[in-house]
Amino acid sequence: MHSEKRLYAAETARPAAAAAGLAMPAPPPAPRIRRLGLAEYLPTYAAMRQFTSARRVHTPDEIWLLQHPPVYTAGLACRAQHLPRGSAIALEHIDRGGQITYHGPGQVVMYTLLDLARRNLKIRDYVRLLEQAVIDTLTHHGVAAQRKAGAPGIYVDGAKIAALGLRVRSRGCYHGAALNVDMDLAPFLAIDPCGYPGLAVTQTRALGVRAGADELGERLAAELTRLLAQHERGR
Repeated sequence: MHSEKRLYAAETARPAAAAAGLAMPAPPPAPRIRRLGLAEYLPTYAAMRQFTSARRVHTPDEIWLLQHPPVYTAGLACRAQHLPRGSAIALEHIDRGGQITYHGPGQVVMYTLLDLARRNLKIRDYVRLLEQAVIDTLTHHGVAAQRKAGAPGIYVDGAKIAALGLRVRSRGCYHGAALNVDMDLAPFLAIDPCGYPGLAVTQTRALGVRAGADELGERLAAELTRLLAQHERGR
């Protein structure tokens, strides 16, 4: 316990040390990347929660790259009128922010298990970094994407291509972003994606991007890692 307090004190002393012209503790290392392939939703969700509950000040951050079998997930803000209509796909109520979305094969999911306090990141600032990682990934493949005021996520010509949802508990942030790559988009028709009736959705394949989910997942993780390091250098 005492050693953890000393570690935390060292982390929080960085800004004061910089102002005084003193040598600062080293920034946190880049997150570890775990590639989980096609992973069932509920065991993955439980593993994220367990990782976050068990983490300590020295626990390395992780990024999980994966795809899920077909599943709807409803966040804490989800309302009944947005839930699936006439679909046999499983629905899971979970603890992230936001409304309802769909996950399925051909969509890259990037779960980000980070200690935001250690990285001196407020949740709003981190959301911007996560959104930027998606935008930069798409830019690399020649797709111009944008944020949309009042509607979290990333859009191309008004159609949603990536959904975001996060949960912060204790020291840890988990959940992350899902980018539509080459998937069956029909299940989105049974819901109001992210709580917006009639919201159009799209995917990278429809925009001429040949890269598959694995390649785009690697790029997405690399862009987020770069942005986190850039944030550290700017502290």
